[in-house]
Amino acid sequence: MNYALIGCGRISPNHIAAALKNSLTIKAVCDVKRERMSELLEKFELDSSNINLYLDYKEMLKNEKIDLVAIATESGLHAEIALYCIEKGIHCIIEKPMAMNMKDAQKICDLAKEKNVVVCANHQNRFNKSIQKIHEAMKAGMFGKMLHGTAHVKWNRNKGYYDQASWRGTWDNDGGCLMNQCIHNIDLLRWMMQDEVDEVLAYTDNLKHDYIQAEDLGMALVKFKNGAYGIIEGTVNVYPSNLEETLYLFGDKGTVKAGGKSVNIIEEWCFKDDTSKPEDIKLKYSENPENIYGFGHNPLYADVIRAISTHTKPLVDAEAGKRALELVLAIYQSAYLGKPVKLPLSIDVSSTDFFDMFSKKGVD
Repeated sequence: MNYALIGCGRISPNHIAAALKNSLTIKAVCDVKRERMSELLEKFELDSSNINLYLDYKEMLKNEKIDLVAIATESGLHAEIALYCIEKGIHCIIEKPMAMNMKDAQKICDLAKEKNVVVCANHQNRFNKSIQKIHEAMKAGMFGKMLHGTAHVKWNRNKGYYDQASWRGTWDNDGGCLMNQCIHNIDLLRWMMQDEVDEVLAYTDNLKHDYIQAEDLGMALVKFKNGAYGIIEGTVNVYPSNLEETLYLFGDKGTVKAGGKSVNIIEEWCFKDDTSKPEDIKLKYSENPENIYGFGHNPLYADVIRAISTHTKPLVDAEAGKRALELVLAIYQSAYLGKPVKLPLSIDVSSTDFFDMFSKKGVD
């Protein structure tokens, strides 16, 4: 299966590693900076004579026969590039967030169905051993009645991080900590609670990053249609470095906590009707990755290849990507309006609606 990567920045090594692990034929890479492409190929000791480098993704797709493309550019370009690829019948893995507005997200979903193209939103933490085991328990009804769940991302991002790319922290190309750093855990919370959200009430603020437009702190209360509640806490203000990413789930017959660098360790496992030993579960289904990106890219790629080969849906399809985006945008809208927001959101809601969220802070 012929593969190409568009965008060779911070997350690109995970994509190349997953492509190689899954025996994809890397035909080309594309980036606006040639040196980044060269450095990426050198990192993996790939023969540049067999892999073409492009500064323009449209030119790349004109010249190369590509079956699967991964889109890892700045967030504001994800939808534009994805729609172009889907129109040409090319399967897509789209880095989070899938789009920056509901209209583009819906277009991606609709066009993927029309063109019979597999589209995967790159929420790789769904493939953590810990998360797979917890979701299995949820599907089996082991939690009983789900009562509430909480998603926490307590990280640090300093000025050096934002200075690496001018699009970071902007409303049109990135959003703040909820859209960028926290959307994976937001996706997991919604997935574990069976997706359907009724209402969101939120606060966001920019407390110490006055050089970006968007939030560095977000807190939300979520009411799900099944009667359960959710709490979301996201920040990049933790001193002095990343502290934790955790997911708690509470039912009337079960309690689980996933923690570690990216919810890849089961720290609590307690169920009324479970005969297994909690310590055995914790040991078997926990991992210790070297960074926050975890080990999820490899199985995500394998799942996409399976979906393409069997003409079925991937685990994290375009609709899943749209739902994660919708919840983040609902949090923004609630914070902006100062009142609860009902879901589903209007198709017209966009991150750019909130340019003056912190009108006295950030970039004009």
